[in-house]
Parts: sequence; structure tokens; C-alpha cells
Amino acid sequence: MIIKVKDGVTRMPEWRLPEPANFELKDGEHIAIVGPNASYKTMLVDILTGKHPLLMQNVEYDFSPKTSKLASDNIKYITFRDTYGGDNDRTYYLQQRWNQTEIDPSTPTCGELLEKAFLAAGEDTEERRAFQQHLYDIFHLHYLLDKYIILLSSGELRKFMLCRSLMGDPRVLIMDNPFIGLDKETRQQLREVLETVSRERSLQIILVLAKEEDVPKFITNTHKTHPLPLSGHSVSEGSNVHLTDEIKNDIINLPYADDGNFSPLSQRGAGSESVVVQMNHVTIQYGDRVILKDLDWTVRNGERWALSGQNGAGKSTLLSLVCADNPQSYACDITLFNHKRGSGESIWDIKKHIGYVSPEMHRAYNRDMPAIRIVASGLKDSVGLYVKPSAGDYDICRFWMRVFGIEDLAERTFLKLSSGEQRMVLLARAFVKDPELLILDEPLHGLDKERGEMVKQIIDAFCERKNKTLIMVTHYEENLPRCITHRLFLKRHA
Repeated sequence: MIIKVKDGVTRMPEWRLPEPANFELKDGEHIAIVGPNASYKTMLVDILTGKHPLLMQNVEYDFSPKTSKLASDNIKYITFRDTYGGDNDRTYYLQQRWNQTEIDPSTPTCGELLEKAFLAAGEDTEERRAFQQHLYDIFHLHYLLDKYIILLSSGELRKFMLCRSLMGDPRVLIMDNPFIGLDKETRQQLREVLETVSRERSLQIILVLAKEEDVPKFITNTHKTHPLPLSGHSVSEGSNVHLTDEIKNDIINLPYADDGNFSPLSQRGAGSESVVVQMNHVTIQYGDRVILKDLDWTVRNGERWALSGQNGAGKSTLLSLVCADNPQSYACDITLFNHKRGSGESIWDIKKHIGYVSPEMHRAYNRDMPAIRIVASGLKDSVGLYVKPSAGDYDICRFWMRVFGIEDLAERTFLKLSSGEQRMVLLARAFVKDPELLILDEPLHGLDKERGEMVKQIIDAFCERKNKTLIMVTHYEENLPRCITHRLFLKRHA
């Protein structure tokens, strides 16, 4: 027995599961904790790691052959939200990745951080060095070693964090949705490296997954958490979710709030631009590292684009140019909504047309405010909420929260929600101002099958309307909605 919980109840009532927790990890076992969003997977892991102490008992641990008996020394937990990590993580802001001139020159590189983790984990031996190089090789990390962590793509970040945790040689490695943000090739590489290290070392692996089909072959046991119903939507057998006709019609024919402020964008005099995005010979380069090279791309009004490519190919960088978050856009030939960049428009003139969600945005929201205020921040294009919303604004927010089945979470604070619930809140934020251009960067990250299908149907219904343009990034072909009309594939430059 390595970890055991029997009829565990947390001391703090707000962290208690619907039923007492029971869980056991034995030597040689690898367990997948599988369940839909909001089924208390994260709460269970917090009990296993000792974050939430139990009432009248303790979690039982036996980490032999490791000498340390501390859970903090033997259990490494990589969560969905902490991919950037690091001691200076609290200083992270949404545009930081694109503002490289503000990076302190003393900031350690990825290679230096990995070396620090390697030396902190044990004696510097030939065997451990060989294992370190093996991890670098299988994750293709050599080209990342001289980069700052804040500059990595979301997929590159996941590989970095996994490599750093594995070099710490933990007894138990817990990973929350480890395959999200990774391209198909890297997902297979990750499965292989996890199977290899689990076989070659004294390491037990626990994966936290939203979908049972993501369970790798090396997993020996599956621990299923209890599903919760998806409010406001019809669900048939086989976990097929369907928007009700009422909700679909409400999306297509947006209702008015009592004060008359909530009207479709087409009735507010916007949305008529024939060209939404035009890029001519765009090149983005940081030092000697080329991210985008001589790119020509035109997105016209009403088109729905799927943007794909390998991790590090420049997808998020491309979106940062469209969203006016990247200062290099001023040096490029870029036209947005018929306005050439640098011709006098502010970033807010651009952002008012755009609804946006991304892994970077998810990471930037570390304020524990009520979910409805997170949604309302989308009306102001801010991370956080600095202007008090009107009653009409809150009507709009509640409408979109109802569409996404999260109306009952309105007063729950953001950091108390599961990662899947947080993603649904941020999706409602992206739609809340009825944008002309919807930019969705991996929007189904961390969502279970039911909610993923529901979000795709919402996107399809939204794009049935006139003057609606979509750019969506995903590594999963099955995550694309039916409305996609165009595709762009980016290749990573050496």
C-alpha cells in the first residue's frame, strides 16, 4: 500500500465530497481517476496529497523504498492551472509572453530550471544524467533549453513541467489532464515515456482525466467519480448532449434585456467589414528564433477557420497579433477590421470586436471573484473587473451562463470551481458581448465529453448568424464544430 484513504471526510465542510472518500494505491498499480467535470476529481486528489486534512484520521502513506516519509517529498502533482509555475508566477499577466523586452535578464532559462530540479533531486550520477538526456530526447526539449519559461507555448509548457517533475524522481506522480495542449505526436510520446518510467523506476502514476477514452494502456486500475447532471440541457443515453430548441433559438435570436441594451451586434451597426484579418508577409522573430515566417493570411467576414499545427509552431503567437496583444504587430503589415495596425487605433478599438478564450487567459485569471463577475469582465475586455456592471450587463451574463449550463455557479468564486467549470465560465466570457470575431484557442481543454459536445453545438448555433467569424485552435480533429469552412496549418521552424 502506498496511499490509502478509508471513509475519509475533510475537516473543512466546504471541501467535503458528497460521500466519504475511499481510495487505495498499491505498489505496481497505476490509476486513472476518471469522471465528468464537477465530479470532485480535484477534491479527491487534494485529499490524497494532504492539502485538505481529514477529520479524525490521516491519509495512510508508505513510500518505501524512498527514505523520506513526507508526502511533499514523494508526491508530485501537476495541475491544469499551474503550467507556468515558478517562484515569480504571481507576477504573470496575459500579454507577458509577447512582451519579451520586459523579462529580467537574470531570469533563469528552461535549461537552468531543469538543471536545478535535477540537482535538487539527488546525487549527480551517470545513470541519472542518462535518464535526464532520455527525457530531453523523448520530449524534444533540446531546442527549448535556452528559452524563458514564459515564452513557451501551452504544449511546450506541459512538456517542460512533466520533464521537471520526472527528474525529481517522485514515488507518486499525479497529473491533471496531461494530454491537453499536446499535438498528436507529442501525446503518443508522452504515453510512451510514462509507460517507460513507470516500468523502469519506482514510480506510481495517477492520471486525472475527463474522458475514459484518454486512459493509456499502462494504467492498471480506473477510479470513477460520480457524474453530476448538466443543468439546463437535455442528455440522452450514451452521454449525448443536445441544446434544447429554446436555448438554440435564444442564441440565434438574442433576446433583449429590460433596458434594451442587449441587441444583436448586427443591429448595433457593426459586423459589416468584408475583411476581418489580413496579414501580408508577416514574420515574427525573437533573437535568432523564427516563430512565423513570411505568412500571408486573409480571414473574411463569415468564415470559420480551424488553425492547427505542432506545439511551438506559432499558433498562439498568430492569435496574439489578431488580438492586439503582441507589440510586434506594429512592425508587420496587418489589417484588422479594415484598419491597418499602427494607423491610430487603440488595442481597445480592436478588442471590442473580439471574444477570446485561451490557455494563457485561463492562467491569467487568478482572482477568486464570483463567476458572474468573471463573465462580466468580457464586456469590458479586462482581466478582472474594475467597472461596476449595470443590471442590464448582469442580465446578459446570466443569459450566457444559462446557455453554457453554469447559471447556478454565478455566485461561486472562480478559484473554488473545478478546471472544467472555470473553462465554461471563460467561454461564457468570450461570448458575452456578442462579438463579431470569436477566437477560441483550445476551448475544450479539460472538458468532459458531454460539455465538449455542448460547446461545439453552441459555437455552431452562434455561427449560424450573419457577420460572425470564427478562428479556432485545437489539436483534436473531433473537437472542431461542424461549421468550419477553412483551415490553416502552421509548421514549426527549426
